[in-house]
Amino acid sequence: MAGLIEFVVGVVPIIFLLAVILAASIKIVQEYERGVIFRLGRVVGAKGPGLFLIIPIIDRMIKVDLRTVTLDVPAQEAITADNVTVKVNAVVYFRVVNPVDAIVQIEDYRRATWQIAQTSLRNVIGQSGLDQILQEREAINERLQNIIDESTEPWGIKVSIVEIKDVELNTQMVRAMARQAEAERERRAKIIHAEGEFEASARLAEAAKMMATEPGAMILRYLQTLTEIGVEQNTTTIFPIPIDLMAGLTDFVTKRS
Repeated sequence: MAGLIEFVVGVVPIIFLLAVILAASIKIVQEYERGVIFRLGRVVGAKGPGLFLIIPIIDRMIKVDLRTVTLDVPAQEAITADNVTVKVNAVVYFRVVNPVDAIVQIEDYRRATWQIAQTSLRNVIGQSGLDQILQEREAINERLQNIIDESTEPWGIKVSIVEIKDVELNTQMVRAMARQAEAERERRAKIIHAEGEFEASARLAEAAKMMATEPGAMILRYLQTLTEIGVEQNTTTIFPIPIDLMAGLTDFVTKRS
């Protein structure tokens, strides 16, 4: 009996130790993760997803999330190419495509991408005019995406989308833009009015030429005018007299006098 107890006492610690080693050896990696394995300090590779075994103490595993990360870039104050101070914020979508590089090449790839996004946003805004920022948003987004993606590529990062969300202007600039827009609307209104006057005068000139070549057209116009006057309740009737007739009467009176 004493021997059995001694056997159990000696075996139980061994079984417990083996269980601890087995538990430390079993690793489970989710579908959206990869496990980067280091063996005695050297990279073995990335494993997963699923269940696999590592060598305790000798191997060390770091999990890397491969899902797309949404990174908010806080408002950055910058001066545009036309010397206008603006505040611009953006959002960056990126993901890890090479988990080994994301662990080995950079200490914290999330923070590094965030810093690169901030500096790139300020640089691009400083090289663009205010009108470009407000009207050519897609081109600036694409330019930012290319710059950030090129900078983070050595870290195994792929930047898929960069979107500028808001552009904030100071109160004086907003009022100046409102005055500019109002002046632009007035300019367009004057141009449209002038074009209308020009077209109307051209039509009148054509009508005058037609009436000059067709005497009957002038008579019909006289009759139409009389009809329009007669529709209204007027006590006075006006009879149009041709200009050439007035000229003849003037010459006749001049000769008699």
